[in-house]
Amino acid sequence: MAPGKSGNIQLKARMKVRKDAVSGAVTFFAVVFVLVFAFLCLIPFVMMISASFSDENIIMTEGVGILPRGYSIEAYKIALKNPRFIVGSYVVTILLTFSGTLIGLFLISMTGYALYRPDFFIRNKIAFFFYFTTLFSAGLAPSYIWMVRYLNLRNNYLAVLLPLLMSPWLIILMRNFMKSIPYEITESGKIDGAGDFRIFTSLIFPMMKPALATIGLFLALSYWNEWYSSMLYLPNLEYKPLQYYLYKIVNEAAALRQSLAGSVVIIGALPTTTLKMATAVLATGPIILLYPFVQKYFISGIVVGSVKG
Repeated sequence: MAPGKSGNIQLKARMKVRKDAVSGAVTFFAVVFVLVFAFLCLIPFVMMISASFSDENIIMTEGVGILPRGYSIEAYKIALKNPRFIVGSYVVTILLTFSGTLIGLFLISMTGYALYRPDFFIRNKIAFFFYFTTLFSAGLAPSYIWMVRYLNLRNNYLAVLLPLLMSPWLIILMRNFMKSIPYEITESGKIDGAGDFRIFTSLIFPMMKPALATIGLFLALSYWNEWYSSMLYLPNLEYKPLQYYLYKIVNEAAALRQSLAGSVVIIGALPTTTLKMATAVLATGPIILLYPFVQKYFISGIVVGSVKG
């Protein structure tokens, strides 16, 4: 072997070792940074759980810690004092979340598919109307009049279900994701004699898993965290959605504490801060279990849906 050629091989080997060392160091620091950042994001949730099991008086004087201070379950006793209503609220919220997510996914996916197809000649005009609603809103008064007076949905769960079924932003996200699916697939279905709905359900729908998982998570979070529409339209129902039921418990406890503040009644044991933490745990705990099932699709669906087009 020639001396010059041998020297080039040795130089390339040293450069490869140096490159591997640099790459390993970068990977190590990246992993450490992600772990530290994840830990910092986890701390508030841990402190929330800790505060929910802490004593109200100690929390007010010493603040919240990583571990419970003066262990107490009084906040959970108040939040769960009526098991029948808390269970009913969970059932209502789960049914609204499940049905709203399924129906919303079907409607949004069909709308996104229609707006993506090049042979739909007015797709851009319709897409403009969706986009226009993201810039301007009629406001609360027309929405309330429309829902109560014309649709007659006061004290009806449909008043919470219907408004969240379709979001302009989610439709735009779905439409942009559809652009990653070749239109030739639709054309091949037409050649085989399939109708539009058969093409959508058999060919297009199975290819939309990342977008469906991402948008489904957004829809589920919207229904699970909804309380404002429940406050407006469901005042007299026995079983209210979970978030609104917990919101009422916190407000009633705060109002009771404030009304007794100037009296001779001892109110130190009445939890307000710890009750807020307990209700937050009850409200956020179950929905967190949903995220691991859609995590592998979530990032790809967001990236593809936001970059395309």
